[in-house]
Amino acid sequence: MEFFKIIEKQTSEENIQEKITPQNLENFTESMFLLEQLENDFSGATLWGEFLISYDKIKGGVRFALLDCPNALQWTITTDFSAERNKIVLHATINQTQKPDEFIEEIEEFLMEWEAGLNSQF
Repeated sequence: MEFFKIIEKQTSEENIQEKITPQNLENFTESMFLLEQLENDFSGATLWGEFLISYDKIKGGVRFALLDCPNALQWTITTDFSAERNKIVLHATINQTQKPDEFIEEIEEFLMEWEAGLNSQF
């Protein structure tokens, strides 16, 4: 399943990568924070509990993935792609085609937190 949020803010790939890091997640969301920085990844608390989380700088911005999540939740925060030029695109996926409505609502709430954080920080 895919989820999208378009944030009407203009920024750059470099600015996203500079501002959004595991060390400052609290600036963007209330339900997620760094517990322990590991060599390449980090341990983090989320709405769904504690997970091993990857953080990568990618073309256009950053990507997070819950590495030990049974739904393989991952999300990207990017900008400067042709369809949504001059906007921030928040894109999340899970490895399921169907899930209970309650779980889908939790993902939507999580993305709304990120949306609010992105609006306040950019």
